[in-house]
Amino acid sequence: DILNFVDSSIEGEIMEAIKDADAELGQQIQDLMFVFDNLIDVDDRGIQALLREVSSETLILALKGAEEGMKEKIFSNMSKRAAEMMRDDLENKGPVRLSEVEGAQKEILAIARRMSESGELVLGGKGSEQFV
Repeated sequence: DILNFVDSSIEGEIMEAIKDADAELGQQIQDLMFVFDNLIDVDDRGIQALLREVSSETLILALKGAEEGMKEKIFSNMSKRAAEMMRDDLENKGPVRLSEVEGAQKEILAIARRMSESGELVLGGKGSEQFV
Protein backbone atom coordinates (compact mmCIF):
# COMPACT_ATOMS: atom_id res chain seq x y z
CA ASP A 1 0.00 0.00 0.00
CA ILE A 2 2.86 2.41 0.72
CA LEU A 3 3.91 2.51 -2.93
CA ASN A 4 0.37 3.50 -3.92
CA PHE A 5 0.73 6.75 -1.98
CA VAL A 6 4.12 8.00 -3.17
CA ASP A 7 4.77 10.10 -6.26
CA SER A 8 4.72 7.99 -9.41
CA SER A 9 8.37 8.77 -10.24
CA ILE A 10 9.49 7.56 -6.80
CA GLU A 11 7.27 4.49 -7.14
CA GLY A 12 8.88 3.76 -10.50
CA GLU A 13 12.40 4.01 -9.08
CA ILE A 14 11.57 1.74 -6.15
CA MET A 15 9.83 -0.82 -8.37
CA GLU A 16 12.73 -0.80 -10.82
CA ALA A 17 15.20 -1.45 -7.99
CA ILE A 18 13.06 -4.31 -6.66
CA LYS A 19 12.74 -5.84 -10.15
CA ASP A 20 16.52 -5.56 -10.66
CA ALA A 21 17.07 -7.45 -7.41
CA ASP A 22 14.25 -9.98 -7.92
CA ALA A 23 12.12 -9.83 -11.07
CA GLU A 24 9.55 -12.32 -9.78
CA LEU A 25 9.05 -10.42 -6.51
CA GLY A 26 8.74 -7.15 -8.45
CA GLN A 27 5.99 -8.63 -10.61
CA GLN A 28 4.15 -10.01 -7.56
CA ILE A 29 4.23 -6.60 -5.88
CA GLN A 30 3.01 -4.90 -9.05
CA ASP A 31 0.14 -7.40 -9.36
CA LEU A 32 -0.89 -6.75 -5.75
CA MET A 33 -0.64 -2.97 -6.08
CA PHE A 34 -3.19 -2.66 -8.82
CA VAL A 35 -6.15 -4.97 -9.35
CA PHE A 36 -8.80 -4.92 -12.06
CA ASP A 37 -11.44 -3.12 -10.00
CA ASN A 38 -8.96 -0.25 -9.45
CA LEU A 39 -9.64 0.72 -13.07
CA ILE A 40 -12.77 2.43 -11.72
CA ASP A 41 -10.44 5.33 -10.76
CA VAL A 42 -9.29 5.88 -14.37
CA ASP A 43 -10.97 8.86 -16.02
CA ASP A 44 -13.55 8.33 -18.76
CA ARG A 45 -11.20 9.29 -21.58
CA GLY A 46 -8.67 6.72 -20.32
CA ILE A 47 -11.33 4.00 -20.08
CA GLN A 48 -12.45 4.76 -23.63
CA ALA A 49 -8.86 4.51 -24.88
CA LEU A 50 -8.41 1.24 -23.00
CA LEU A 51 -11.62 -0.22 -24.45
CA ARG A 52 -10.30 0.41 -27.97
CA GLU A 53 -7.32 -1.83 -27.16
CA VAL A 54 -9.21 -4.76 -25.58
CA SER A 55 -11.13 -7.47 -27.45
CA SER A 56 -14.81 -7.95 -26.62
CA GLU A 57 -14.22 -11.56 -25.57
CA THR A 58 -11.47 -10.57 -23.13
CA LEU A 59 -13.64 -7.78 -21.73
CA ILE A 60 -16.63 -10.11 -21.23
CA LEU A 61 -14.47 -12.61 -19.34
CA ALA A 62 -12.93 -9.87 -17.19
CA LEU A 63 -16.31 -8.36 -16.34
CA LYS A 64 -17.66 -11.74 -15.18
CA GLY A 65 -15.63 -11.29 -11.99
CA ALA A 66 -15.85 -7.51 -11.65
CA GLU A 67 -17.70 -5.47 -9.04
CA GLU A 68 -20.99 -3.91 -10.20
CA GLY A 69 -19.54 -0.38 -10.03
CA MET A 70 -16.68 -1.40 -12.32
CA LYS A 71 -19.12 -2.89 -14.83
CA GLU A 72 -21.14 0.33 -14.85
CA LYS A 73 -17.95 2.37 -15.37
CA ILE A 74 -17.18 0.29 -18.46
CA PHE A 75 -20.75 0.38 -19.80
CA SER A 76 -21.01 4.15 -19.32
CA ASN A 77 -17.98 4.59 -21.57
CA MET A 78 -19.52 2.65 -24.46
CA SER A 79 -22.24 3.63 -26.86
CA LYS A 80 -25.71 2.70 -25.62
CA ARG A 81 -25.99 -0.04 -28.24
CA ALA A 82 -22.55 -1.50 -27.49
CA ALA A 83 -23.28 -1.47 -23.74
CA GLU A 84 -26.59 -3.30 -24.29
CA MET A 85 -24.87 -5.91 -26.46
CA MET A 86 -22.11 -6.34 -23.87
CA ARG A 87 -24.67 -6.78 -21.07
CA ASP A 88 -26.51 -9.41 -23.13
CA ASP A 89 -23.26 -11.24 -23.92
CA LEU A 90 -22.32 -11.15 -20.24
CA GLU A 91 -25.67 -12.62 -19.18
CA ASN A 92 -25.58 -15.30 -21.87
CA LYS A 93 -21.96 -16.30 -21.21
CA GLY A 94 -22.83 -18.69 -18.38
CA PRO A 95 -20.33 -19.90 -15.79
CA VAL A 96 -16.62 -19.57 -16.57
CA ARG A 97 -13.52 -20.72 -14.72
CA LEU A 98 -12.13 -18.23 -12.23
CA SER A 99 -8.69 -18.73 -13.81
CA GLU A 100 -10.10 -17.52 -17.16
CA VAL A 101 -11.59 -14.42 -15.51
CA GLU A 102 -8.33 -13.65 -13.70
CA GLY A 103 -6.35 -14.19 -16.90
CA ALA A 104 -8.56 -11.75 -18.81
CA GLN A 105 -8.31 -9.19 -16.02
CA LYS A 106 -4.51 -9.51 -15.96
CA GLU A 107 -4.40 -9.07 -19.73
CA ILE A 108 -6.41 -5.84 -19.47
CA LEU A 109 -4.24 -4.61 -16.60
CA ALA A 110 -1.11 -5.28 -18.68
CA ILE A 111 -2.57 -3.17 -21.50
CA ALA A 112 -3.51 -0.44 -19.00
CA ARG A 113 0.04 -0.42 -17.56
CA ARG A 114 1.54 -0.17 -21.05
CA MET A 115 -0.81 2.70 -21.88
CA SER A 116 0.06 4.38 -18.58
CA GLU A 117 3.79 4.11 -19.30
CA SER A 118 3.27 5.73 -22.71
CA GLY A 119 1.10 8.49 -21.22
CA GLU A 120 -2.15 7.39 -22.86
CA LEU A 121 -3.95 7.03 -19.52
CA VAL A 122 -3.35 7.67 -15.82
CA LEU A 123 -3.72 4.72 -13.46
CA GLY A 124 -5.17 5.13 -9.97
CA GLY A 125 -5.73 8.64 -8.67
CA LYS A 126 -3.41 8.14 -5.70
CA GLY A 127 0.18 9.21 -6.11
CA SER A 128 -0.42 10.74 -9.52
CA GLU A 129 0.76 14.19 -10.37
CA GLN A 130 -1.76 16.93 -9.72
CA PHE A 131 -2.72 19.44 -12.38
CA VAL A 132 -3.65 23.08 -11.77
